[in-house]
Amino acid sequence: MRGIFIQLEVIYALLIREMKTRFGAHRLGYVWALIEPVLWIGTFVVVYYVFGHQPPPGTTLIAFLVTGFVPFDLFRDASAHAMMSISGNKGLLFYPQVRPLDLVIARVLLEAATQLTVFTLLMGGEALYIGQLHVNSLLTTLAGLGLAAGLGAGLGLLFCGLSVFFPTVERLYTPLIRPLFWFSALFYPVDLVPTVARKLLLLNPLVHAIELVRYGWFPSYGARHIDPSYPALWILVMLFFGLSLERVARRRLELS
Repeated sequence: MRGIFIQLEVIYALLIREMKTRFGAHRLGYVWALIEPVLWIGTFVVVYYVFGHQPPPGTTLIAFLVTGFVPFDLFRDASAHAMMSISGNKGLLFYPQVRPLDLVIARVLLEAATQLTVFTLLMGGEALYIGQLHVNSLLTTLAGLGLAAGLGAGLGLLFCGLSVFFPTVERLYTPLIRPLFWFSALFYPVDLVPTVARKLLLLNPLVHAIELVRYGWFPSYGARHIDPSYPALWILVMLFFGLSLERVARRRLELS
């Protein structure tokens, strides 16, 4: 039991360290976490208006885009920072209490807290602007965000373990993630995609997480094709292989 409390204290200390490293160097660090999604969302708001597109019935344009971009940012940033956990903190691994997994957990928790704050500020600001707030199921929304974070953690842990044995594997990350921006239903509803394309789209587990966020937020949003167990299965598989690699990588790092 004491060992669990020690590891929790280690993760908390790493979390505070990561927060100061990423956001504490200058004041803009905290603000940039909000500015980046606002710029992307603003760009697509302009695109929607220029081409005369309308958001799905029962949604507002800004809220529809927020429920797409924030889960994607959560997945992308959690996986990217988790992947770099060992390479960016090798010095900390000389302390016997610090394990590679602790570094990954701390980074994922920080990203989850950051994106949840961004989501709350953006959706709260939009609700104040239009003067109303109707949420279908907050738990369902949080479940969708949790699945996005889990997918990011699983992929990041997998790449983190592989990078110990194959350092060049990190170069595959960007080519892998970049196409997901266009094929994760960030700015279009899955139900409006043609059947053949939709079947291919639903192979992406992140689509299910994003659609679950929207289904939980908008009372009248139809998400007939999502299956939360599908991304959950992806998370379990990636965590299994990622944790297995982490244990092997830990021994190799201790020997080196």
